[in-house]
Amino acid sequence: MASNSGEGTGSLEKALDVLDAVGAAPAGLSQLELAEGLNLPRTTVYRLLATLVARGLLRRDPLRRVYCLGFRCFEMARQAWAMPDLVAAASVELRSLRDLTGETAYLATLDGLEVVSLERVDGAHSQRSSAALGQRKPLYCTSQGKAMLSAMPPVQRDELIKDLTLKPLTPLTITDRRRLLIELRITASRGYALDDEEIVLGVRCVGAPVVDGKGQVRGAISVAGPAWRMTRQRLDLLGPEVAEAARRIGAQLGVRSPVDATPDAELLQPAGGAWAFHGACPVWCAQTGQLYWADALAPAVRVWSGMPQAAQDRQLAVIDSPVKGLALLSDRLLVAHAQGWSWLDRAGLLTECQDWPALPVCALTVAPDVQRTVWVAVADGDRGGSAIGVLSVEGRTAGRFDARWHIPEVLSGLCWQPDGQALIATAAQTGAVLRFQPGQASVRRLASVPRGSGQPSGLVVDAQGGVWLALTEGWSVMRLAPDGSVDRVIGLPVPNPAGVALGGPDGHTLFITTDRQAVAMDTLASAPLSGRLLQTRI
Repeated sequence: MASNSGEGTGSLEKALDVLDAVGAAPAGLSQLELAEGLNLPRTTVYRLLATLVARGLLRRDPLRRVYCLGFRCFEMARQAWAMPDLVAAASVELRSLRDLTGETAYLATLDGLEVVSLERVDGAHSQRSSAALGQRKPLYCTSQGKAMLSAMPPVQRDELIKDLTLKPLTPLTITDRRRLLIELRITASRGYALDDEEIVLGVRCVGAPVVDGKGQVRGAISVAGPAWRMTRQRLDLLGPEVAEAARRIGAQLGVRSPVDATPDAELLQPAGGAWAFHGACPVWCAQTGQLYWADALAPAVRVWSGMPQAAQDRQLAVIDSPVKGLALLSDRLLVAHAQGWSWLDRAGLLTECQDWPALPVCALTVAPDVQRTVWVAVADGDRGGSAIGVLSVEGRTAGRFDARWHIPEVLSGLCWQPDGQALIATAAQTGAVLRFQPGQASVRRLASVPRGSGQPSGLVVDAQGGVWLALTEGWSVMRLAPDGSVDRVIGLPVPNPAGVALGGPDGHTLFITTDRQAVAMDTLASAPLSGRLLQTRI
């Protein structure tokens, strides 16, 4: 029995040696080449080849009389990855990307420190990218690898990066770990990764991670082509399309789970209460420990109380027209709505502001000065864009708007820094994050959020000067450092966060209002918390 077992093991090893040799020869090998290369008798090689061909692991090319890997190898490889659902889910999206771009589309997964190609849909051009199925590439210099790294939990990502040897494959390859980490943060914030001739000169690529319903990185898709066709400008235009395709693939791999969606997910939870059509304008009241927020479309002001063991969310007042903004002044709220202005006290008593002009309000906020000055951004119909200035709320001038700045962009959010040094604003359509400094006419562009990351809407500035942005259509909240660099991204189980506020007993709870009205019905199945008030610790 021992002898037979040994003979069987020996035959198995020889068969595996044949498979390894054929797999390492893209053009295939003949029977003679295998016998000589493996130092085996030709009769032994013949028997092994006959068995492997019969099992589909090898196939014989009758014209060239050589042996190549059989299709059964690819089937087994896919089963080994436990990803037949991934390949099936990606096939339609890969073809769509090929049709959209005319370039070759790829699906890959992670194996150790390498990216392995699982599927390819060839482009329409004669000169195109054509990496082979099963080909292995480094993680750090491919769009697929960087996309997968950017979507991993920080601990897992850092462990992989620590083990990487960053060899320069081209003059453009990133070989500095700090620069690679910055690149991954940018990738995570915008939703797609770029390979700017980093692995092969003359070839550019854009890729995005495929994340399943449990928040696990399952692979990445990409589009690649010659650099003269895949310009940097074109990469940035295609990036959101690739990211959206990757998101659709991930949605097919299981129901999105809010508690597993991100590394911060165990801290993210609904704050309670019913969903809103369009949750917006969150304002924290430190005096009472309550959060005021609005359903802008089914117009109402709501209040959330976070008292220990008594957290509740209730409707405080119904408003006659869509809510545009809330400002907390002393013990009452100033409500901007489509038909004008109203005061709302804590008991829910609503008082109309008589003779105040109805301004086309985009956003409003309160300055951290002694007077608690109200600042408003309004759509500037005459010049286009927005006007930003002070709204008088007391005395004979109540309701008067005094513009201080005019800009060509329509603003979507407005917030003062806690130290009162600058006013920060967002413009959803352009992705701009702007900084206005009192006494200066010029406006500084703090950052620009890529379109693939979503549209910045509501914002809040923390005590360290970091700017928290709600990214509509981006499934996330982003923190910008004071210098405008991306510091942190929190993934959300909903596509359309609309507003953010900081509060809680120590000021370290981030409240997030979300939109439900604009979410497609098929997306709601994977994002059932849309419209809910969310909270997380930061």
